[in-house]
Amino acid sequence: MNMSRTERSRERLVVVGGDAAGMSAASQARRLRGPDELEIVAFERSHFTSYSACGIPYWVGGDVPERDRLIARSPEEHRARDIDLRMRTEVVEIDVEGRRVRARELDTGDAYWTPYDKLVIATGARPVRPDLPGVDAAGVHGVQNLDDGQALLDTLAATEGRRAVVVGAGYIGVEMAEALINLGYEVTVVNRGKEPMSTLDPDMGRLVHRAMEGMGITMVDDAEVTKFLTGDDGRVRAVATDDAEYPADVVVLGIGVRPETGLARAAGLPVGEHGGLLTDLSMRVRGHDDIWAGGDCVEVLDLVSGRERHIPLGTHANKHGQVIGANVGGGYATFPGVVGTAVSKVCDLEIARTGLREKDARRAGLQFVAVTIESTSRAGYYPGAAPMTVKMLAERRTGRLLGVQIVGREGAGKRVDIAAVALTAGMTVEQMTALDLGYAPPFSPVWDPVLVAARKAVTAVRSDS
Repeated sequence: MNMSRTERSRERLVVVGGDAAGMSAASQARRLRGPDELEIVAFERSHFTSYSACGIPYWVGGDVPERDRLIARSPEEHRARDIDLRMRTEVVEIDVEGRRVRARELDTGDAYWTPYDKLVIATGARPVRPDLPGVDAAGVHGVQNLDDGQALLDTLAATEGRRAVVVGAGYIGVEMAEALINLGYEVTVVNRGKEPMSTLDPDMGRLVHRAMEGMGITMVDDAEVTKFLTGDDGRVRAVATDDAEYPADVVVLGIGVRPETGLARAAGLPVGEHGGLLTDLSMRVRGHDDIWAGGDCVEVLDLVSGRERHIPLGTHANKHGQVIGANVGGGYATFPGVVGTAVSKVCDLEIARTGLREKDARRAGLQFVAVTIESTSRAGYYPGAAPMTVKMLAERRTGRLLGVQIVGREGAGKRVDIAAVALTAGMTVEQMTALDLGYAPPFSPVWDPVLVAARKAVTAVRSDS
């Protein structure tokens, strides 16, 4: 029988979701409040906790040799810290009025209610799986968690054919294309957009397109998948669009993710226009004093546009968890928002962005100038100098930095961090030109490419005034 709060000597924190946000919150709360004060019960429906989903493409591709290297903390390690972690157990209902959750053990089917004093919702995001004929055929894989990664590896090991089709050309799509081509597959990427990487402006995405084709990847842009064709054995054999069929021994879906908020919606909790839970700066669900949410299931404030966005990244999830744990544990912390920084790669091409794209700026009602420059990762005369393209957006008249996109070879991607700091600080492009960045020929030209772009943006802002 479940005891009420008055019958229990300790407060109970219930955590729904055992990955980055959920277990970071549980661990931080445990650091601040011992087991005599706070009981922590966490539910996770998969076989794993506290792992790096971002590392899955590199595990599949062989760069990371073992799955367990992606696991930061095992269930046993969490339990050793007095966290009652219940694996393979899915929360199926939240009763806000009764302050309890209903959980079901996936291996036995047993279900039960657990009361809470404080609740953390960290249900993550679910991969977009199109409702198309054949999508559930053997050999068609989404890649969202470690179980998915293992299933894909099992298929690759059991399949004699070497033709792979990746559906979607966002971060997961391009990273999985790299993983598969590194394994020796013939890779075709079918993308509904006009260029890969819709997080970039099309002119920058075009650079990614050319580079991927140069690596031997067949790019099919501006194409809509209509069905997945299967053979007599029920396995996928091709991906069909309106215009063509692309043979496939394995298919990977990289179409993106959506917030996993079905539980929260059913419980009457507030969600935003992108489907994510809405929280205040302390990550408390709006209108509910004892419920917090973090990770891929929430929307966050974009510090540049001033609007809510859904940005599913592990960096944010871990920070959300730290903030939630501090507040649940009796401290105080806030998560002010994001500027939308992300970096990826396909083979030796580095792709980075932060802030707003052109269409984001227009949607926000901002007037802007956009400039693009070509530079190199090191001094041009130094061995290994590689080309780099930097695009920068600045607000008209004020010159406030709005966004930066970078595509280049070694040393290009992490330069986006300069722009991320400038965006967070609300700097103008003119202020950026005076930044005292590190310089030596092996690391940068005397004018860093980001600063070259800032100088060009200053000229554009002045001539536009």
